[in-house]
Amino acid sequence: MRIAAISDIHGNRFALEAVLEDIAERHVDVTVNLGDILSGPLDPVGTATVLMPLGLPTIRGNHERQVLHDPPEKLGKTDAFTRGVLTAQERNWIAALPETLALSDEVFLCHGSPTSDLVYFMERIDGDRTRVADLATVDRRAGDCRAALILCGHTHVPRSLRLSDGRLVVNPGSVGLQAYDDLEPSPHSVEVGSPHARYAVIEKRRHGWRAEHIEVDYDWQAASRQAASHGREDWARRLLTGWA
Repeated sequence: MRIAAISDIHGNRFALEAVLEDIAERHVDVTVNLGDILSGPLDPVGTATVLMPLGLPTIRGNHERQVLHDPPEKLGKTDAFTRGVLTAQERNWIAALPETLALSDEVFLCHGSPTSDLVYFMERIDGDRTRVADLATVDRRAGDCRAALILCGHTHVPRSLRLSDGRLVVNPGSVGLQAYDDLEPSPHSVEVGSPHARYAVIEKRRHGWRAEHIEVDYDWQAASRQAASHGREDWARRLLTGWA
C-alpha cells in the first residue's frame, strides 16, 4: 500500500495544485489530508474548491476548529481573514471533518498528536526554537494509539520517527507554509528554510512502513504576492524564503 500524506495547506492553492500534480505521477493508492487546510491570507475558497470534489480522507486541524468556533476577539489575523471569506459551503465541509481518523487498523491520522490538535508530536520548544523531542516523550504523546503508522501534521516540519516498539510516526511537512511564529505555549519560530511545498509518500513493505519526504517546486513568488495583496508582508516573506 502506498499513501500520499499532505498537511497544513493553509489556503495556498498554488502549492496544493503543484503537490497534487506530483502525487498523480507516483501511483499512490490513497492521498490523505491531515488538516489546517484553508486558514491563510491566500485563497481559502479556491483551495476548498480544489479539494472538496476529490473526497480525500481528511481530518480537521486546530485552525479549522478555531475558524469555526472561536469568538471573534480570540481570532488571530489569519483565522479572522479566513472566516470572513468562507461561504456556507466551505464552512459546512470543514465542520463535518473528524478530529482524527483510523484509515485502517494499521494507519491512524491526527493533526497534532492522537490526543490533541495543538500538541507538537515529535518536537519540543527550546527557547524560541523547536528541537526534536526525546523518544520517551514521543512514545508518551502517542497515548493509546497502537496503529503501526501514525500520520500527523501541525508543526510544518517534515520528520519521521520510529518508536521503541516499531511504530512509525510521520509528519509530511507543510504543503503551503514553510515558516511561522507562534505564541503558545511560549513564543517561538518554526522554520524549514526553503520555500518548497512538502508532502510524504509512505509505503508498506515486507519489513514494515517506510516514508519518503518530498519537496516540490511551485510558484511561491505568486503566493507571496497574493499574501502581500492581503496586507500580510509577514506571510509574503515566509512564503518566499521558508524563514520566519
